[in-house]
Amino acid sequence: MDSPSLAFKVRDLTKIYGSGVSAVHALRGVDLDVREGEITVLLGASGSGKSTLLNILGGLDTATAGSVHFGRENLTAMSDDELTLYRRNHVGFVFQFYNLMPSLTAFENVELVTEIATSPLSPGEALDVVGLTERRDHFPAQMSGGEQQRVAIARAIAKQPEVLLCDEPTGALDSKTGRMVLKVLQDVNERLSTSVLIITHAAATADLADRAVYLADGRVKDIVVNEERKRAEEISW
Repeated sequence: MDSPSLAFKVRDLTKIYGSGVSAVHALRGVDLDVREGEITVLLGASGSGKSTLLNILGGLDTATAGSVHFGRENLTAMSDDELTLYRRNHVGFVFQFYNLMPSLTAFENVELVTEIATSPLSPGEALDVVGLTERRDHFPAQMSGGEQQRVAIARAIAKQPEVLLCDEPTGALDSKTGRMVLKVLQDVNERLSTSVLIITHAAATADLADRAVYLADGRVKDIVVNEERKRAEEISW
């Protein structure tokens, strides 16, 4: 049986901010394989390195040492312009705070991304994936926090990225609404075969992942493989 293809291959990844006695070692030689089409959850306390790792995988930050391969591409050897194209063409981002344009409707917020993507979903299709077809003409101020986050997810998936990187996507939401957002991420993974990486402090979220990666002090401390993923509706925290 062939081995699953890798979305990311991370080797001896190191990130140091500053220098001398004030240097901060955010990552200390991380090795990690992220498989295509899987949900990977990154867990750890504040300062464990999970956000730094996600930012390097997304081309938002660069490594001090080590390597990150996205398929056959070496992200750590890319120029700033090449990283910009990588982010535009291959990666969708979902953050804790939705970053929607308040003067635009849900449809128009998603449309912003489709105008620069090479092979996008239509804004209507993307909103349908996240269950917001009926809210397409509403402005962010007319929507709940969960609905705004679902618009942000629709915007991220509209360009049909291979990878969806989510930094605390439920951090500003109550548990009921958070489960709804996690369900949307599961649906995106299953319907579009998108590789999904989720940073979270909610330990129970690990149960919906194919793999849960635990970080501490800039290192991978443990990786737990779930033989059977839970549905988002079953998660509580």
